[in-house]
Amino acid sequence: MPRYLLSVFGPTERPDLGGYESKEAMLESFADTGAFNDKLEREGHFVFADGLEAATTATTVDGQGETPVFTDGPYLESKEQLGGFWVIEAADLDEALSLAAEGSKACRGTIEVRPFQTEESFKSLLDS
Repeated sequence: MPRYLLSVFGPTERPDLGGYESKEAMLESFADTGAFNDKLEREGHFVFADGLEAATTATTVDGQGETPVFTDGPYLESKEQLGGFWVIEAADLDEALSLAAEGSKACRGTIEVRPFQTEESFKSLLDS
């Protein structure tokens, strides 16, 4: 079954309570996200999921030269950063998009859906 990355994006600067309007709203979102995770597991879609620390905790590594270069902070400077993700299995993109809509509602965040490369998609790159 194809795999998809559901990336959750949010503000780079995380205010108190992570941007939720109240502690209750934050806890409600956590509960809804937990219920969504349970659904993914029950229905056989769940592969892996987790949240990330703030982008300011990132270290960017460029090992392409003779000596690796390490830079504090995220690779891209932007107003929004990756905050968490799910790796799921879904029959097709339509099913992955439907699940992403549920996940977006649960976590109160915008989600980008991207398929993982398959052997077939990699072979098509070589054939072109």
